[in-house]
Amino acid sequence: MSKPLDIASLIDREAVGFHQWLVFLLCFATTLFDGFDTQAIAYTGPAIISAFGLAPGGLAPILTAGVVGMTIGAMTLGLVGDRIGRRPALLGGVALFSVASLATACATSTDQILALRFAAGLGMGGCTPVLLALAAEYGPARHRGAIMTGVLLGLPAGAMLGALLAARMMPAIGWQGIFVVGGALPLGLLVVLCFALPESLQFLAARTRAEDVRRVHAILRRMLGAALPDDARFHVSEATVRASVSELFRNGNTRNTVAIWAVYLFNWVAWFMFLSWLPTVLKTAGLSVTLAPMGTVTVNAVFIACAIPLSMLLRKVDTRHLLVGLLLLGIAIAIGLANAGTAWSLVFVLAGAAGLGIGGQQIALNYLVVTAYPTSLRATATGWAIGMGRVGAIAGSAVGGTVLAAGGPAGFYLALAVPLAAALLGVLAIRPGRYAIDPGLAPSAH
Repeated sequence: MSKPLDIASLIDREAVGFHQWLVFLLCFATTLFDGFDTQAIAYTGPAIISAFGLAPGGLAPILTAGVVGMTIGAMTLGLVGDRIGRRPALLGGVALFSVASLATACATSTDQILALRFAAGLGMGGCTPVLLALAAEYGPARHRGAIMTGVLLGLPAGAMLGALLAARMMPAIGWQGIFVVGGALPLGLLVVLCFALPESLQFLAARTRAEDVRRVHAILRRMLGAALPDDARFHVSEATVRASVSELFRNGNTRNTVAIWAVYLFNWVAWFMFLSWLPTVLKTAGLSVTLAPMGTVTVNAVFIACAIPLSMLLRKVDTRHLLVGLLLLGIAIAIGLANAGTAWSLVFVLAGAAGLGIGGQQIALNYLVVTAYPTSLRATATGWAIGMGRVGAIAGSAVGGTVLAAGGPAGFYLALAVPLAAALLGVLAIRPGRYAIDPGLAPSAH
């Protein structure tokens, strides 16, 4: 009988082929439509307020319902992906947010829109941890950080695409038309996914059932372009456990799980507090209402520009050390903004730098969490970490106005240093050498 083949090692030593690129492209397309649908309510919000005669704050429950749905979806669909497979979980998530978006176009009350945005949020939030795990498992370790970052860039790209389409199309097709587009396009993608998206090789190999072994054979034949011995056996170089949230706190994982959750929570508090309130803060400080939104544009532009170069560092440095550097940079930026006053050139330079110093932390965190757990827990761990982050996003968006009212622009900027300092403590609490459980996935540390 032939010696068992290690799936991770096999992927690592082969060049990235067409079928792997297809997986990455399908994951990117999913995040692209996810990003479009996530922001659809923002594009259509003013029109919905007008159509239903809402007060300006009447949209808040609908916005909150979507974020709550995304939080729950990230925490639950990731577990489903570890239990029954990445492929069915991802197909289910895409189907859910596609149908919910289409149904939103037919809504006749704000209560219906609220319920449908919650349902769409479940699907959108749940897709992210599943496709991150799938992309990571099809990518060789040497390129994994760049692959994951490239896939996730679909989220801001989809958001920007949606903004451009809404500006040009909504006068002609109304707010309902935006949701028709946001539902119909991912439904078309769903058909492609059904035929073209494979299951995770590591997930199949870890289950060891005869049917799963045959599927591994078939996928590897397509990937490698060569037949494997009929008696070839496969294994994954990690312990296999039944996916559950409680497993994240066993086998010595408790400290790292708590620390990673804390870092996600506080990073997202700072990031979303900053992004959500920056235009208002700039306007309060004296910038014109037409220029204030350019602050957010600057932050996102720098984030996107830095994403791929930053991801290329992930295999070359200890991820914890990189996070420490980014967190210290973020704290320095917060202090600098607090003292910049109305020196607008400096304010915009520092705001752009926050795209790296604060936003860049998310790139490192996403790489850290998928390399911190075995295949059988990867989507669950990623989903719960992102779920904790979304809790932080809700908190950061909610408290930003209160902080601004109490401390003014300078106090607002300075307050950003508080969650960043808390996140720094979380990174320092991560046990060295424990966060790379799977040797085939671990980043090299220097």
